[in-house]
Amino acid sequence: MGSTFNGLVGLIILALDIWAVVNVLKSGAGGGAKILWVLLILLLPVFGLIIWLIAGPRGNVRTGG
Repeated sequence: MGSTFNGLVGLIILALDIWAVVNVLKSGAGGGAKILWVLLILLLPVFGLIIWLIAGPRGNVRTGG
């Protein structure tokens, strides 16, 4: 049971990291900033994701109106 749980947690982290990288690439940040954010997310999957959620660039968000 433990290995199944660990595998599921790993899969969730992988999916969230992919989602974060896609959002970084869609963001309006400069090329160098995008590269740094992607490297941070890939090299530190959990901590990079948390840091990105707090301070990272966001994708183009449509505002209503």
